[in-house]
Amino acid sequence: MSVVGELLRAEEDGTLSFGNYELDVKSKLSDFEFNGDMYKVKTFKEITKLERNGMFVYESVPGTAVTGFYESDSEMKFKVEGIDDAQITVEAENGAEYKVYVDGINIGTVAANLGGKLVLSVELNPGKVSDVKLVKE
Repeated sequence: MSVVGELLRAEEDGTLSFGNYELDVKSKLSDFEFNGDMYKVKTFKEITKLERNGMFVYESVPGTAVTGFYESDSEMKFKVEGIDDAQITVEAENGAEYKVYVDGINIGTVAANLGGKLVLSVELNPGKVSDVKLVKE
């Protein structure tokens, strides 16, 4: 996997890919329609942020590249790559608990805050892709 040169794209399998952690200057793409929703991405080496219909979906510090981003009412999964460990915040159900899997290993359960955000850390190494999966309990 590598960065998403077009910043945000729809994949043939019905997932989204976004983010470019190699950029020195913040770049954004707005008004990207996907499955009836409007998406916006802001990305560069320090942060990657995705919004859907003006609402928060994903943020990483530092910036990352994400492929295969999929979410339903009960799970979220994606592949992530970056140059350093990342703190990732994703939208979740207020107060709900989620089992977190990184590269197929259950790393524990995390509760979303009352604002509907769930925070996790993922160890990233340049050129290595990590699979992340969150399953609502």
